[in-house]
Amino acid sequence: MPRVTGLEVLKAMRESDALRDIPVVAFTSSVQEQDVVRAYDLGISAYVVKPTDFTEYTRNIANIKAVWGSLNESPPEFRQRVHKSES
Repeated sequence: MPRVTGLEVLKAMRESDALRDIPVVAFTSSVQEQDVVRAYDLGISAYVVKPTDFTEYTRNIANIKAVWGSLNESPPEFRQRVHKSES
């Protein structure tokens, strides 16, 4: 992202009343311990390191989609807000 890092976006989201409860999954090439720690300090939902192998990359994307798109159970108040915004 030009001029802003993913961690800066995450920080802004967590400071926003409208965005703070949205689950955020970092899909990153960084394996730097300080990046992982900072992401969790800022409230990241999951931190996934991108594999270099394309097959594994697509498998990881499918797994992330399965978990966060259908298997994850959100709190009732979050689901209500999401459904209101979809109307």
